[in-house]
Amino acid sequence: MYTRSGDQGKTRVIGGTRDKDDIRIEAYGTCDELNACTAKAAAVLDDDLFPDIGPELMQIQHELFDCGSDLSSIKEDTVWKIGRQSTTYLEQRIDIYTEEAPALQRFILPGGTAASAELHICRTVARRTERQITTLAKIENINKEVQRYINRLSDYFFAAARIVNYRLEIADVEYNRSAVVFREGHNKE
Repeated sequence: MYTRSGDQGKTRVIGGTRDKDDIRIEAYGTCDELNACTAKAAAVLDDDLFPDIGPELMQIQHELFDCGSDLSSIKEDTVWKIGRQSTTYLEQRIDIYTEEAPALQRFILPGGTAASAELHICRTVARRTERQITTLAKIENINKEVQRYINRLSDYFFAAARIVNYRLEIADVEYNRSAVVFREGHNKE
């Protein structure tokens, strides 16, 4: 379980080693954190009430592991694991949930049910992951599809959080100082 190789602040990546505070390590480490948050969201979700979202979260966990693997590679000849089809699938699910949920005009507060709140936590961790990946992409070669996937994933979590509340007949709470920010046809975060 322990190698002691990290005792000096270094860690292995695919193709070499890096300092533990390297932005590449931060990016795939936060991807791992997002995976754990996704597991927590799945654990509080009632599979009987949400037979679609539970399996989607499991698929996302596998894909987050793939994202972490892609982000941890510094080899020139890396065969990437995350491809366009993963992002396309998320877009399809977002479109379905956006169509099902009532239209938004204002920002909403995270919350409602416990499962919705957990999905909002996933959304915010996905946004942090995306910021770290963006920083990494400015200085090193990465799989650009991972960046697109994580961006879309935060939108997915937003849509899924809203659907959980909607199906349980819990209204989203609008941020009371929000101006109208969403126009008809633009129901995304």
